[in-house]
Amino acid sequence: MTKGIFITGTGTDVGKTYVTALLVKKLTESGINTAYYKAAVSGNQREKQGLVPGDAKYVKEISAISQPIETMVPYIYEEAVSPHLAARREGNPVELSVVRQGYEALCQQYDFVIMEGSGGILCPLRWDGRQELWLEDVIKELNLPCLVVADSGLGTINATLLTLEYLNSKHIPAKGVILNHFHPENGMEQDNRRMIEQKGNVPVVACVPEGAKEIMVTLPFP
Repeated sequence: MTKGIFITGTGTDVGKTYVTALLVKKLTESGINTAYYKAAVSGNQREKQGLVPGDAKYVKEISAISQPIETMVPYIYEEAVSPHLAARREGNPVELSVVRQGYEALCQQYDFVIMEGSGGILCPLRWDGRQELWLEDVIKELNLPCLVVADSGLGTINATLLTLEYLNSKHIPAKGVILNHFHPENGMEQDNRRMIEQKGNVPVVACVPEGAKEIMVTLPFP
């Protein structure tokens, strides 16, 4: 199967989509035919053509990839709540087989697939009395390693190490951490980086300053 990686985060609003867009852009500009994928996204706007996945639209605009937006997200919800709740309310539950089919289709066409998660690692995609599905189930089904996006500021040691510990407990390999909203002159944020690397036993592969248009990253892939 074509190489891929899963982008998770320490929580909502740490900048996963922003960082993912920069990664897709970086790989594409490096000559790697790269695709973007996300199992489910909620909180989307309805346009003339229907619901448009906002995260996918953003990644496409930033990275300038030619991938059709309709191949990026199989499950699109309007309500801005967790995907499992939006799916239950809107009557369109996530099926793991459909997510896998979409991923495998991209693997046939692209050199590398960057898949973005929803919220933090403990995000339910489906919980409706018939089936329980979490992000970790998708990651394991597709046999993907992870990169963890975290905020650089106060509290990130706890949030990042807990995320890494959870991944480790589920036998999901973490390839590294990307610190977003990074201020190089800030001594606390520099210490956060060192502590995460030393205690988490993973490299911080990138520190992304506020408003960066490019990502300077040491990639453990592809």
